[in-house]
Amino acid sequence: MPYFTWKEKGLTKDCSSLAAMAARFEEAAKLMRRMAEAGFEVVQINGTQQISHQDPALFQAYGFINEEAAEKQLDLILETN
Repeated sequence: MPYFTWKEKGLTKDCSSLAAMAARFEEAAKLMRRMAEAGFEVVQINGTQQISHQDPALFQAYGFINEEAAEKQLDLILETN
């Protein structure tokens, strides 16, 4: 019987049927459309795609983990004494 190997190893790794794979892709597409409407954008840096948003609070509200260097994540706290 002819076949080909499906090499995607993230989004559909645990799917056991084509219908399950299609449903997973549709769920992902809906999320990506909502993110685009909310102002998220894809940035190409050194050949990798990064998804970012100008508003750190909204980024965190979506449950994403900030991968910026730790020193870039620190908030400036002004001391008033």
